[in-house]
Amino acid sequence: MMRASMIFRSFGLLILWFAFAGQLQADGKSEEEGRIKALVEQNVVELLAEYEREKVHYDTDPMRFYKAMEGALSRIVDFKRIAARVMGKYARKASPDQRGQFTQVFKDSLFNTYTRTLVESGSFDIKVTKAEINPRSDKRASVDMDVISDSGNVYPVTYSMYRNKNDQWLMENVIVFGVNVGLAFRDKFEAQYREHRGDIAAVIENWSVDIELDVPDQGVAEGDRLEGES
Repeated sequence: MMRASMIFRSFGLLILWFAFAGQLQADGKSEEEGRIKALVEQNVVELLAEYEREKVHYDTDPMRFYKAMEGALSRIVDFKRIAARVMGKYARKASPDQRGQFTQVFKDSLFNTYTRTLVESGSFDIKVTKAEINPRSDKRASVDMDVISDSGNVYPVTYSMYRNKNDQWLMENVIVFGVNVGLAFRDKFEAQYREHRGDIAAVIENWSVDIELDVPDQGVAEGDRLEGES
């Protein structure tokens, strides 16, 4: 009887230990997700403040404007990693110089296209809603946010984040209205590679970030999100 009682108590302690360990793991995950969300929120605040300060120079001194935006974004966006993933399997066929050139061309084309879109779109706000660590890897996470226009339309955006060897979280992809933008760019690079018959230099020289995305022009009205969305 005493032996059975001891086994029962040991089993109970084991259950409690597993429950406690699981709670510690959950708490640690929740704490890290909070850190990621705070990081992106801070970057958004800094980016919007920089944008408001510098947008007056967009027409008169565009290089100053682009440099300011690049500085704000480079603190959280890994452009080199994104460009390498856009090149995909063809990055192995490119020389180190060509990979460096494409990174710069890709970054410049992004700024030229999308900062112009921001300036022309008028006032907007960005609300970070949720950060979630990938259940299959604690080195991957997603951060959901809403870009809210003057008229109240909401454009859902998701940052795909990764943690580098310095324990720094950086953005490696973006999803807009469920459209994987990085994958769309990769498809475009492959199409241009074929069009130029494997001439990577020609692909780089003729690169632009104009892609067709199936995104509603008016976004989603605030308060009219689908059930289950954050």
